[in-house]
Amino acid sequence: MPSNEIKPMDIDPYTDPYGFLGIIKNSDGSITRKQKSIPANSDPDRLNNPNPVLSKDIPINQANNTWARIYLRRPESDAAPTTKQPLIIYFHGGGFVLGSASTPIYHKFCCDLANEIPAVIVSVEYRLGPEHRLPAAYDDSMEALRWVSAAADEWLTKYADFSKCFLMGMSAGGNIAYRVGLRAVTCGEDLMPLKIRGLILHHPFFGGVQRTSSEIRMDVEKVCPLSIGDIMWDLGLPIGADRDHEYCNPMVGIRSDLLEKMKDQRWKVMVIGGDKDPLLDREIEFMKMLKEKGVDVVGHFSKGGTHGFEFLDASKAKILYGVVKNFILCTLFGFPFINKL
Repeated sequence: MPSNEIKPMDIDPYTDPYGFLGIIKNSDGSITRKQKSIPANSDPDRLNNPNPVLSKDIPINQANNTWARIYLRRPESDAAPTTKQPLIIYFHGGGFVLGSASTPIYHKFCCDLANEIPAVIVSVEYRLGPEHRLPAAYDDSMEALRWVSAAADEWLTKYADFSKCFLMGMSAGGNIAYRVGLRAVTCGEDLMPLKIRGLILHHPFFGGVQRTSSEIRMDVEKVCPLSIGDIMWDLGLPIGADRDHEYCNPMVGIRSDLLEKMKDQRWKVMVIGGDKDPLLDREIEFMKMLKEKGVDVVGHFSKGGTHGFEFLDASKAKILYGVVKNFILCTLFGFPFINKL
């Protein structure tokens, strides 16, 4: 759920949550966001563009102003590669009300991830609440999957292996990856040649009416205070819904039939978290539920890790890239994932 800005830590999130988030609530119910963005860079000139990863923006649904930013590790030559790269469809964080595929922290993360694995990454720009409440973000993200499966872009057709696809998201994006996965698991041939192999849920943003022990214990942390989560759910959920809506609380309305399909299709799920994140207990409870349903799920929880801490520490981010790469390789080659903390 990290914002794209450094939070003004002198603002109390309980007395002024909007100020803490750096947003303004308007009289019509919309919000004004102060968001920075960074352009894509597809310049192939190595002298003028030394970045090892190229990126470009492609529209998906112009009526909804949704699009995707594609990341590609710079090819060694113009010739067709002998081996294609795994495909990661990525959903950014921001509590369903902030953030963008062009937000600097998410842009850098996708650049680095594309370089470290390497993989072709499609970062999805989806609509935000309160102007477009859930399930708008799920609908847009599912539409992005169908757009990818149509393979209308040369970078995808030339460099991506559609049979090695993973859905990945940070915070709200982790929530999206799970909810979209539940939809996609029933699509079968409708998404061909796209074949989803697993979900990578990075600090997934879940909630509920009843506070958990970790939420109460970690509320002193100003990284993900409860008041901010409450505001984001209030702005993102359907009007009248509380935090025990299934979009927020994964323990509500559990679809055993869809999880059975995940198991049958041999999807693997990774949950990445930190032991200082207020969402810790919800993530562990979520993992236990998946295991009880027979889904192959593994966890990686960093000691001292707060919500989204990898975005603030390059050394921790480097470890994260390695964990994701290891999970992808183990999934593709059928090896057991060994969690090394």
